[in-house]
Amino acid sequence: MTSYAAAGVDIAAGERAVELMQTAVARTNRPEVVGGLGGFAGLFQLDLAHYKRPVLASSTDGVGTKLAVAQAAGRHDTVGIDLVAMVVDDLVVVGAEPLFLTDYVATGKVVPEKIAAIVTGIAEGCVRAGCALVGGETAEHPGLMGEDEYDLSGTGVGIVDADAVLGADRVRPGDTVIAMASSGLHSNGYSLARKVLFEDGGRPLDAVPEELGRPLVDELLEPTRIYAKDCLALVDAVGAHAFAHVTGGGLAGNLARVLPRTLDAEVDRTTWAPPPVFDLLARTGAIPLADMERTFNLGVGMVAVVPAERESDALDLLQGRGVPSWTVGRTTPGAGSVTLSGRYGGAAASWR
Repeated sequence: MTSYAAAGVDIAAGERAVELMQTAVARTNRPEVVGGLGGFAGLFQLDLAHYKRPVLASSTDGVGTKLAVAQAAGRHDTVGIDLVAMVVDDLVVVGAEPLFLTDYVATGKVVPEKIAAIVTGIAEGCVRAGCALVGGETAEHPGLMGEDEYDLSGTGVGIVDADAVLGADRVRPGDTVIAMASSGLHSNGYSLARKVLFEDGGRPLDAVPEELGRPLVDELLEPTRIYAKDCLALVDAVGAHAFAHVTGGGLAGNLARVLPRTLDAEVDRTTWAPPPVFDLLARTGAIPLADMERTFNLGVGMVAVVPAERESDALDLLQGRGVPSWTVGRTTPGAGSVTLSGRYGGAAASWR
């Protein structure tokens, strides 16, 4: 006789993981959440009183190969924050308030404490974003994934009034482009970073590069900054016209996605210095400037396009909320492209 457990699936371990994560998930509750964790579907009561024409927005994403670093290091409590950031900060780009999120964890073997640590990170991300974690799925895939392997994905839902949807149609000539600092690599470019630092550079995870001043693993697992609440505050306070979440494709590629075909954006590289981790990557891998700018955020995780007359108000608001920010450029008549000019500040390096 062959059982499900003999095939490698431990239902009891999954149930134990749910028990361990319940307290963390409860921290994310909003008044609109109906019921608790463990149902077949998450329930969320929409309050539409403040919307004339409510529109739901959805976004799905993962964490990518940053997970390989977490798995190699045996640290699983922060990648969930990265997952939430990748999802909710795509929602807020259109002006949507993130309402709730569901997660999916696939693993070769369910270790309850590991799954609980992952979901605790997801819950922490939801708290930072102001959204509820209403459910999810943990799937055990023996034979398909190694026992220590796992992958994450999440789907978020937000809401925005149809008349308040942000995007290219709101951007005007002379608008100010404001950068919000990233917390590090965030969750993009890890395939290149891992190849450069580990495969080619031969560095161990616990190496302490002089320019970083801390273990490499701490730098690589630094959680992604979540901008959702800050962006929504900008919408309310200064009437932001557009946002660009700087992920794969870099600053120029993502900013171009929110420009109309009649406008360009000029970005001045001299207004900031990329954090040291980017210098480390560029020098170790001899990565050309163009590849650095297409692959990494280079210190800018989110960009806001605001009316020129509200520039100082926007900067004051962000800095008052603890978000390092600065003006990087303007919009000008053009054809929907982004031009980066000048050389990045900071330590001299050939790639800049």
